[in-house]
Amino acid sequence: MRTLPLALAFSLLSSFALAADPMDPVKEVMKITQDNWNTVDSDWKYIFDPDPLARLFSKKFQTAYAEAAKHPAYETENNQPGDPFGYDVITSSQDGCPLQEVATKTAPGANGITDVTVTFKQWTCVDDAEVKNSVSEVHFDVIDESGKPVIDDIHRVGEGERDSLLEEMQSIAKGE
Repeated sequence: MRTLPLALAFSLLSSFALAADPMDPVKEVMKITQDNWNTVDSDWKYIFDPDPLARLFSKKFQTAYAEAAKHPAYETENNQPGDPFGYDVITSSQDGCPLQEVATKTAPGANGITDVTVTFKQWTCVDDAEVKNSVSEVHFDVIDESGKPVIDDIHRVGEGERDSLLEEMQSIAKGE
């Protein structure tokens, strides 16, 4: 008789322990991004390669990316789909320094969306003090899809404005 309550308690505890954290996909994207800015171009890993795209991003995001990729930023071999951006979508740049002072926090969102905010310094290798000390801010909309947290949109914040990578991909797909 004591075995059943004990087994139930362990089962509940293991369920909570296995519950995925909304920060998990964001941490993985940021790890790839940090590694990229710490390496040479030949070691660059793309956050939208098939594996991370399928694991870390929502179906809606994946569909928008697939449509945008039909309009690559640069020519591709055999006119195949390719990178629709031509820049790092997390840092919003083609240039930068190794990311420093990366901080991540979550805030409860609305409508099933968790807002994960990441701040970092990306220009610490330049001499201009104002630029060197500037802090970049990126927000990730994380939702639960099929029982796991996935990124549904990415918002870069700059000069008081907040954009949407999902909307950017939809515009690219329309040829805008």
